[in-house]
Amino acid sequence: MANWNSSLGIPGDGRCLFRSVVQGACLREGKPSPSESIQKELADELRAKVADEFIKRRQDTEWFLEDDFDTYVTQMRQPHIWGGEPELLMSSHVLQVPITVYMNDKKFGNLNIIAEYGQEYGKDNPIRVLYHGCGHYDTLRSPYCGPQAKMYKKK
Repeated sequence: MANWNSSLGIPGDGRCLFRSVVQGACLREGKPSPSESIQKELADELRAKVADEFIKRRQDTEWFLEDDFDTYVTQMRQPHIWGGEPELLMSSHVLQVPITVYMNDKKFGNLNIIAEYGQEYGKDNPIRVLYHGCGHYDTLRSPYCGPQAKMYKKK
């Protein structure tokens, strides 16, 4: 459970998951947030790599996709198609970093971790995204972002 909630708004253009991940990757590395046009370009590049990663890991991923595998991957290459849990998992493999997904607990005003991906790449300083429900993701900024994050290991 986290008690910080400083999210960076991401446009709801079908790329929000990919935009939030690439923006989170920049924050994680201590880089400034990319401009909206560069963010869009990086999101589309990540989307293409994620689709390629599905193909590379077909035997491991085909069973958990709801649709026909080839149809799913073809559709996922389109910029207006929303991403979800499978794309977060593949993003962690593409970027070789952990990704933590939070959701707001409205009752207590805290953020709760609802999913973690890429733990095999470490657990410190993950990319943090905030899931709002209804298919929308934002980048979550935390006091533990950037290269200095190793100083703030959670106990």
